Amino acid sequence: MKNIAFIGAGIMGRCMIRNLMKAGYELTVYDINKDAVKELAAEGAKPCDEVSACVKGQDIVITMVTSPAVVESLYFGDAGILNHADAGTYLVDMTTSRPSLAKKIYEAAKEKGLHAMDAPVTGGEYGAREGVLSILAGGEEADFEACRDVLSAMGTNLTYEGEAGSGQHTKMGNQIILAGTLSGIAQAVAYAKAEGLDGERFVKSVSTGAAASTQLSQQGMHMFDGNYEAGFYIRHFVKDMKIAVQEAQEAGLCLEELESILKKYESLMEAGMEFSGMQAIVKYYTK
Repeated sequence: MKNIAFIGAGIMGRCMIRNLMKAGYELTVYDINKDAVKELAAEGAKPCDEVSACVKGQDIVITMVTSPAVVESLYFGDAGILNHADAGTYLVDMTTSRPSLAKKIYEAAKEKGLHAMDAPVTGGEYGAREGVLSILAGGEEADFEACRDVLSAMGTNLTYEGEAGSGQHTKMGNQIILAGTLSGIAQAVAYAKAEGLDGERFVKSVSTGAAASTQLSQQGMHMFDGNYEAGFYIRHFVKDMKIAVQEAQEAGLCLEELESILKKYESLMEAGMEFSGMQAIVKYYTK
């Protein structure tokens, strides 16, 4: 496997493409953002103006886009991936999307002699840039193993989660944990600020005890300093939480805390912060 079509050159996708090129793969890239494609073309990627042309003659097609709606249009449209990828091609959707859509893509791909996996990631922009993403794969285990070397160029923790849709279900669990963790950290920061504690000292103190977490280490001081620069946009996190809420409801669960945190993030979006980072949840709790 040498030739890869990569569709989606956003914050995450751009970093993943660079790591694949560093590993020696030949990349053909498509994105509606032509400037992002030009930037990657200057670094050695082959630009493409149409999805249908982008996926022809490729060993693997990777998609990393913004939403389930975009994923569905990319795969099922007349000019889409399923209608134009060569038989035997591996299709890897790394977007955080609906488990039911992952299953739909898998079944449609199988009928056409294609190999489809859902493989959402965790680790944010840092993980994408440094090539240390966690990759959560659903589909056929043999397909996962066939793509292992390619996935290893983008991540260090690769896990086969089970049948089609299992990668997306695992990612939903991750986002549920993340929502609760960020909300808890934000409340702690709001409390520490209100009581006049030194931010750096506070974060250092609690980062080594029972409350330690990657998010606290990465986002604690950003919350104290009011740094809301995005490694992952609020608008995308809201999308993920909505999927998680819907999936939970369909499973007969009522995740009240998740639904409450989702509403808080939606209020930040309404206030014009959709392109801020997830750590901006602290604004909800601070005066």
